[in-house]
Amino acid sequence: MQIDEFGLERWFAEYEHEADIMLAESGVRSLPADRFDTDPGELGYVIPTDGDPDLRAEIGRRYDRGTDEVVCTSGAQEANFLAFFSVLGGESPPGLETSSAPGSDAHAVVVTPTYQALHAVPDTLGDVTRVPLEPPTWELDPDAVADAIEPETRLIVLNNPNNPTGRYHPLETVETLYDLAADNDAYLLCDEVYRLLAEDPLPPVASVGPHGLSTASLSKSYGLAGLRFGWLAGDRAVVDAACRWKDYTTISPGLFGQHVARQAIAESDAILAENRDLVATNHEITAEFLERHGLEWYDPVGVNGFVTVPDGFENGKAFCRTVLEEQSVVLAPGEFFGHPDRFRIGFGLPTDELEEGLERVGRVLSDG
Repeated sequence: MQIDEFGLERWFAEYEHEADIMLAESGVRSLPADRFDTDPGELGYVIPTDGDPDLRAEIGRRYDRGTDEVVCTSGAQEANFLAFFSVLGGESPPGLETSSAPGSDAHAVVVTPTYQALHAVPDTLGDVTRVPLEPPTWELDPDAVADAIEPETRLIVLNNPNNPTGRYHPLETVETLYDLAADNDAYLLCDEVYRLLAEDPLPPVASVGPHGLSTASLSKSYGLAGLRFGWLAGDRAVVDAACRWKDYTTISPGLFGQHVARQAIAESDAILAENRDLVATNHEITAEFLERHGLEWYDPVGVNGFVTVPDGFENGKAFCRTVLEEQSVVLAPGEFFGHPDRFRIGFGLPTDELEEGLERVGRVLSDG
């Protein structure tokens, strides 16, 4: 199995630990641990290893799904990974056959630009056709998805709201994609890690019908990335397969993560209200900064904006490297999303840090 290097994560690994300000973070500022009870008792495995049944039942209610239609994972990254292997990954784990009949000829349709893992992992498991969103509006054309579907298509992959563009595809578009998946005996997998930052969130894809799969976590919308706690919700056959693949990855979710996750989900209304207020404030600050400097973006939902590279810089990497070297601020080059004329900015961090980071970026723009 060969997989492309994860360019964005390697960029972060090289630069973020030495930089003063992380202005490429794609989530909301982190909540303090002392907000929660952090004593889970004895440090054993989570039993059963797919997550506490009461917690899975609570998550499942939010998707109109049952307890056995949810598996708890180490973040949304593992949830997506397990979903891809369950639907596309050749032979199913021993003792289980999935309804989607995965195999080496399996095909996926992936809407891009998106988080690299959402196309790189399917690329290793079968054939992938990418359906590009085009600037400046990044609007998704369902007809393009329909045209990309093949007889071997087992999965359509969407990230909504989209990372990096912040485009929130409307319910009508999502339902059309769901119908395309259902009509072709495939699944629609939607990575929904930013969904709850929207003022009026769409229904999750897993609640639309049996061909819908949703992945999410407490990292982006909740500000609890350090928990490494996420989930996959959807069709029982896929979830069962994911549990069997999970025996070869993390076995069970982390005990600390699950312990705090239970509390955070119980407190979700308050946490999400706080985070939406922060995002609204920071969104306005960032929009005013970009307008002042003549930079453009599609007005985003969530905490990511995909911004045009300033004049005088060859591409996103050149601009982001200059900001790093001169002002010790990390931005994300658009090259990692297939658009070298752009860079991604994250505005979910504490407001004072955001303002300091923007001021430093402004110095580079003023000197350019």
